[in-house]
Amino acid sequence: MTERIVALQNNMPEGVDGAIIMSGVNRRYFTGFNSSAGTLLITREKAVFIIDFRYIEAAKNTIKGCEIVLQEKLYSQIKEFFTSNGVKNVAIESGYLTIEGYFALKSALSPINVTTDKELNSAILDLRKIKSKAELEIMKQAQALTDESFEHILNVIKPGKSELEIALELEFFVRKKGAGAAFDFIVVSGKRSSMPHGVPSEKIIERGDFVTMDYGASVDGYRSDMTRTVAVGEISEEQEKVYNTVLEAQVRAISEIKAGVVCKDIDKVARDIINNAGYEGCFGHGLGHCLGLDIHETPAFNTICSDIAQSGMVISVEPGIYIEGKFGCRIEDVVYITDNGCIDITNSEKNLIIL
Repeated sequence: MTERIVALQNNMPEGVDGAIIMSGVNRRYFTGFNSSAGTLLITREKAVFIIDFRYIEAAKNTIKGCEIVLQEKLYSQIKEFFTSNGVKNVAIESGYLTIEGYFALKSALSPINVTTDKELNSAILDLRKIKSKAELEIMKQAQALTDESFEHILNVIKPGKSELEIALELEFFVRKKGAGAAFDFIVVSGKRSSMPHGVPSEKIIERGDFVTMDYGASVDGYRSDMTRTVAVGEISEEQEKVYNTVLEAQVRAISEIKAGVVCKDIDKVARDIINNAGYEGCFGHGLGHCLGLDIHETPAFNTICSDIAQSGMVISVEPGIYIEGKFGCRIEDVVYITDNGCIDITNSEKNLIIL
C-alpha cells in the first residue's frame, strides 16, 4: 500500500474499523490517481479502490500497492468488503460528503455503523497539512509558471484592455504551458479593485487605475496562488500610501513566520500595521490560508485561528486594503514554513510597478 494509506491506517480514529474515501481530492492524495469517480475503502490492514469501466485500465497502470476492483453495484461492493473484513464501524469524510450521500451510505451499509464524527476528516487534513519534499517541488513548479505568466501579462496590460481580456490572457498562457487554472482568476481594476474577490468584467482599464490580479497555476493537482497589484500610467499619493502600507504589512508578517508561532499572531502583525496607518476596517479578510491539492486548506492566518504553525506547511500571505468606491490593493506570496523561519517560493516583483 502507498505510504499515505499506511499513514491513515496508523492514524485511524479510535473505535473505527474502516474508512470510505469518495472525494476526488482525497482519492488523489491517497492513490495518486486523478479521476471524476472512484471509491477508496480502507481498513486497518487492507485497501481497495473501486472504479468504473472508464478508468479501470488507467487505474491499474497508475495505482500501486492497492487492490483495484471494477465497479458494478457500488454500495453492495462496499458492504461486502467491510463485512468480509469484520468491519463494524465505518468513518466518512465529513468535510466532503453531502448529507444525501451520508444517508444513502447509512441505509445501504446497515447494520454496519456509519459514523458522522469529524475525526476521520481531521486525520486526513492533518496528514495533508505537512507537504513532503516531492509535493513542495510540484508546488514550486506551479508557482514558477505563475511567476512567468506575471512577466508576460505586464506586456499586455494597458489602457483600452478589459479585465476579461487580461484574465483570459493569463489563463491561456498557463494552459498553453501544460498546466491548469488553480481557481477562477480574479482581475479587477479602478473602482472595482476595492472588491477582494471581484469577477473579471468588461470594464476597460484606464490611466490611473490599480489593476489587481489574483491567480495561479495547477500542476499535477497542486496549486499556486499569487496576487499582484500594478498601476497604469500614474497614481495618486493615496494610492501610493495604500500600496506601501500593504507591502510593509506583508513583508513584516513574512519575517515573523516560523514553526511554533500561533497563526492568529501572524495575522495581527499585518493587521496592526494596516490599522495604525489609518485603514482599520479596510482589511476584511484573513491574512492567508494553507493550500495544496485544494486552494484553501487548513490552518489559516486570521483573527481567530489558534493553530500552531508547523514546519512543512505551505501558506499564503496576502494582506490588502480596500476602500469602497475608490480602489483596492492586495499583495500575495506563498511561503513554506521551516523550523527557523519560512521560504518564500514566490519570485515575482512586488515593489510598485507603474506601467
